[in-house]
This record gives sequence, structure tokens and C-alpha cells, in this order.
Amino acid sequence: MALITKAVKGTQDVLPSAVYENRFLERAMTDIAGKFGFNEIRTPVFEHTELFQRGVGGTTDVVQKEMYTFDDKGGRSITLRPEGTAGAMRAFLEHGLFNEAMPQKVCYVISCYRYEKPQTGRLREFHQFGVECFGASSPAADAEVIALADAIFDFIGIKNLRLEINSIGCPECRAKYHDALRSYFGSNKSGLCRTCNDRLERNPMRILDCKNSACSKTIAGAPVVTDFLCRECSEHFEGVKKRLDAMCIKYLENPRIVRGLDYYTRTVFEFVSDEIGAQGTVCGGGRYDGLAEELGGQHVPSLGFALGIERLLLLMRAQAVPVPQPEMCEIYIAAAGEAASIEAARIVNDLRLSGINSQTDVVGRSVKAQIKYADKINAVYSAVLGDSELQSGEILVKKMDDGETAKLGLENFTEEFLDLSIKHSRGAVAELIGSHDADISKFIGGFL
Repeated sequence: MALITKAVKGTQDVLPSAVYENRFLERAMTDIAGKFGFNEIRTPVFEHTELFQRGVGGTTDVVQKEMYTFDDKGGRSITLRPEGTAGAMRAFLEHGLFNEAMPQKVCYVISCYRYEKPQTGRLREFHQFGVECFGASSPAADAEVIALADAIFDFIGIKNLRLEINSIGCPECRAKYHDALRSYFGSNKSGLCRTCNDRLERNPMRILDCKNSACSKTIAGAPVVTDFLCRECSEHFEGVKKRLDAMCIKYLENPRIVRGLDYYTRTVFEFVSDEIGAQGTVCGGGRYDGLAEELGGQHVPSLGFALGIERLLLLMRAQAVPVPQPEMCEIYIAAAGEAASIEAARIVNDLRLSGINSQTDVVGRSVKAQIKYADKINAVYSAVLGDSELQSGEILVKKMDDGETAKLGLENFTEEFLDLSIKHSRGAVAELIGSHDADISKFIGGFL
């Protein structure tokens, strides 16, 4: 029988055997962000289309080509969010968070939607971890946000990741840079693709972000933005670099970084890998001091970053980065007969309420099939409950890997099993810490 449909192109299912990796990342990132003072915010998956047209920018590929936009039943134009910053800023303004203690620091884990050509590291539905810092104009805030991203990668154990930074200036000094770009590219139109020629008058900086190989030679000779920075922007950029140096965070200045969204000002940055193909930017962000005003609010200097979860997982797998395994079944109780099945349900429920991952049969298998199932799900312990165990009030519990057994009472089974499993867990954790380098202890402390 054929399926009536499959997953939509550019989307993917995360199956139970793999979802623990996502959960580990989401918890690790939100926990680390919390240490930096960032608290979680949750915003709707769709917004009024004008939010992204104004916030993200009408000259960007995201707005022009990639948004999932539709009219709802009330005739309003609605768009599935293509990124997280505009929605977070809208929530900040709408709910008057500017009246709270500043800066306001928020983080989020969200799904995003862009109609792009699916390829490795690029999906039409993808997920991001992001942070936003509202109400901070100091270069110290820029350095702190970069340090947060760096801390996440360090905790996870990512290697060979390159931090590239740039300043694209404020609107005043960037206007001069735009004039220089129009002059240069205007004299080299033959070396640009049709899309870049269209961008020339509307937003010439978008040309620098072109991935068309035909444009690369022309782009290589273009003026660099750092030559046009005003004194304030230059001093701000120097302040960011001094703080990164003080924190021993290595970086490479790349004057070609402009980022793909129009709201950026001054500091922009990317964490880039050469190990996952063309889509090597794992994290990108920067400052967007004019976004609040663009959305109708007062001036609120702000900055943040977005980290692609799918791309980070690709990189982790390429580098064989260890991830704490999901919690396994600690005990499987096989039941023989109706009375034993009822008693097994009671025991398993008590175990679960005490925080122990435990299972028993719910499909009517034979005892032999139940034990086979316990082995397949990697249960740590198993036990068979039948008429004789019900009469004696005791049950034999067996450790699945080495066959070690212990007899426990049915009446106080949960308490006795807790004592048994704690002894086993302590031994396993001690062995794990002793057989790995010291860095693994951070995983043990936080996730086991």
C-alpha cells in the first residue's frame, strides 16, 4: 500500500533515535545563555508580512524571493518567520520591555522558513538558536554576545571554527561607502551577474554577498567598508577587538562580511567552518541599532546572533563530537499472566513517579518475547513477574550486561530498586570520568 504523501521537499523528520542530539544542544545553549543573563522568549511562528518587509529589508533575497507568504481568511498578508530577530524586536516594543531594566537580554530556539534550493546544510524548514540584546550601545555588548557564541562552541567541543568580524559602519559613513561601490561596480557591470546589476542602485552592499562565481573576481577588487568608517564607528570596532583580545578569543578581520539582512549596523560577525561544504557559516550576527525605529519604536541600540542547529549538528557529526546518550530504560518487568500484568503496571507506575525510566508489556507478548524486547531497547535490568513471585512477594532482578542478580521485595520494590540502581550509576559514572579526559566531566555534571 503506497503512502498518500511524504515529507515536503526541504523539510526533514527528526526520529526518536536522533532527537536526543537536538535536545542536548537546545538545553546546553539555553543554559549557557542563562549564565550570560539571557532569558528565553517565545514568539509566534507567523507574523504580519510588513514586519519582515520593513525589518529584514525589501532589498534582501529573503524578502524578495524566499518568504512563505499567504493571505489568511481575513485577507491579511501573513508570513512564516524567515528569521528570529524581527519577531523578538516586535515583542520587545509591543509589550513595552523598554520600560524594564535595560539591557533586555533574550534567547530563543525557533523554527524558520525560507523557500530556498534544498542542499546540505540548507533546508526550507530549519531551526535556530538566537540571542538578542536590546538597549546596549557599548562595544562591550558586542564582545559579550560574540563571547557567548564562542562559549557555546567551546562547551560542545567544536574544533577548527573560524570567527570572522567586520564593521559595516553607521548609516552616515555607510552612505559614502555606497557611493564608492556604485562608482566601482558601475564601471565593471560586465563582470556582474544580472541580479547584482539589479542591486547596484538599490543596495550595492548586497553585491558583496553574492555567491555567483562569475562575480567573485569583480567583487575582489571592490573598495572595503573599513576605509570609510567614521571616527565613532572606528572607535567602536576597535573597542570590540580590544575586548575580544582580552578574553583570548581569536578572530580574523574580513572586510567582505556584510551579512544577508538589511538591518545590520557596525559590528557583524560569522563563525565559519570549512568541514561541512558550501554552507559553512554556522553562526552569524551583529548589531542592528536602527531596527526598533524602523518598526515604529524609539531608538534602541541592539545586537544579537543566530546559530543554525542543523548546520551545527552536521559539524558535530563531521568531527565526531560526543553527545550524552539519551536516558535508557533502567528496568523492564516482564509479566506472565493477567494478575502479574496488573501488578507489573502498579510497580512500573511507582517507579516512573520516582523518576525511574521503566517499562512493562502493553501488547500481549510472551515472556520470552518480552525479554527479547528488553534487550533490544537496551534495558539495564530486567525481571520476570509470575504467579510464584506474586505468592512469595519477591522478584529476581537481573542486570542485562553481566547477569548479576538481586532479589527485591514487591511491596517496597521502588525503594529497593532505587538503592540498587544508584549503586550501579555511581560506579558507571566513576568509570566514565576515569576513562576520559577532564573535559567530559562537564557533560556528566550537567546531563546525567
